[in-house]
Amino acid sequence: MLAAQTTLPLKSTHSFFSKNSNGSVLLFQNPVPVNKFNGLKRFRRIKSSAQSMIALEIPKDSTSAQTRVEILSEALPYIQKFRGKTIVVKYGGAAMKSEALQASVIADIVLLSCVGIRIVFVHGGGPEINQWLGKLGMKPNFLNGLRVTDAPTMEIVSMVLIGNVNINLVALINKAGGTAVGLSGIDGRLFTARPSPNAEQLGFVGDIASIDTTALRPLIDNNHIPVIASVAADTTGQLYNINADTAAGELAAALSAEKLILLTDVAGILENRDDPRSMVKEVDIKGVKKMMEDGKIAGGMIPKVSCCVRSLAQGVRTASIIDGRLKHSLLLEILTGEGAGTMITG
Repeated sequence: MLAAQTTLPLKSTHSFFSKNSNGSVLLFQNPVPVNKFNGLKRFRRIKSSAQSMIALEIPKDSTSAQTRVEILSEALPYIQKFRGKTIVVKYGGAAMKSEALQASVIADIVLLSCVGIRIVFVHGGGPEINQWLGKLGMKPNFLNGLRVTDAPTMEIVSMVLIGNVNINLVALINKAGGTAVGLSGIDGRLFTARPSPNAEQLGFVGDIASIDTTALRPLIDNNHIPVIASVAADTTGQLYNINADTAAGELAAALSAEKLILLTDVAGILENRDDPRSMVKEVDIKGVKKMMEDGKIAGGMIPKVSCCVRSLAQGVRTASIIDGRLKHSLLLEILTGEGAGTMITG
């Protein structure tokens, strides 16, 4: 069985390298059409007219140093483009639940930081919160993709996000060679919350009234990686659960970020919600609003798209909703022309 997990493009448009599950390298020639791979973007450069595939197993050690260097050199224009720029990444979903995907995301974050890209890492923790609610016999409840948060649930949310998820992510990034600093929206009044307009239905779910990046900027300027839990307090000290997508979008705007990236559990924005092959590669604000009006975007995708649109309206250059289930999706999105999801432009 062939397991094409990592694709390395060659000069020929009819061949490419791929590593299988045991680390050997496979050379594919005249690969099958893109639709045979369920539309994964990593195969988009393959010509759809090709019909046959010949796989030759090559020992791992035979991959030449020259080939590896050429692959690395292809990332240079993207490194130059984003070096010194701030990219806000919202982390959650499948990429958080799978240890393998989590390791992939952490490695991507550290690599991007090492080449001079300023990463700000905002996280949720929905699965972990649900797990702890279950242990305490409490049932999770959602409304339009947002967690209904009463006082007992708010206590669990803050405990899990700040006291568990945040410190674990900081430890993993530091272990991988980065320099991470854990924060929440409470620290340094980074986020000041206000009740949601639907507070009667949602409870202690808040919106962001204001952002103060004073404590954050020195960390970014010194190549530290801020890891931010999406919990905030209002002016009276009352804690609020802030949707992590919303927090990331507002923070990206406040930092004048080059790019906002939301990791999610789908390939991107789908033209047909029932067809994962109908992903929209790029769309502008007008187009994505039309999709929302037509009901093509619904449920948990609504707050994601809304925060992207709002961040773009406030000066963020591009916002991407990418497939967190795809290994190294951040590198695919930032350091290649293929991307790993849907990019929304102003």
